[in-house]
Amino acid sequence: MKIRLIAVGTKMPGWVTEGFNEYVKRLPHEFSLELVEISLGHRGKGADLARAKRQEGEQVLAAIPKGDRVVALEVGGKNWSTEQLAEQAEQWQMSGQNICLLVGGPDGLSPECVAIADQKWSLSGLTLPHPLVRILLAEQLYRAWSILQGHPYHK
Repeated sequence: MKIRLIAVGTKMPGWVTEGFNEYVKRLPHEFSLELVEISLGHRGKGADLARAKRQEGEQVLAAIPKGDRVVALEVGGKNWSTEQLAEQAEQWQMSGQNICLLVGGPDGLSPECVAIADQKWSLSGLTLPHPLVRILLAEQLYRAWSILQGHPYHK
């Protein structure tokens, strides 16, 4: 199973790239994680934020391969414990589909992205900085995989 993290935003600080890549390299080929970065829409003075979000959404939708299961990271989504994430990951593996995790920009995902999602997942009731979300997702996916393998990392 390939997991594709489609995230709005580029030019992350080095610590974000290093942290994300650390967990990516720990995952095996059969549970791989790939990052697809989407350019952030214009948000300068006088910017049309609705237009920026719409453009980001179009790019996100274009990056989703046909047949992949789509999971939108949304504030209103379901909150999963690490063990529940491991159960989800096992179900995803058994489905035979690849997974796309969608992370929006500063204003969230476009309504079109949310509408096509097969699942909606909330990482936390807290507002998290988007760069940190990348590392958190990678670490939690590694932890879920560890649980499925009976590895003690999750304790």
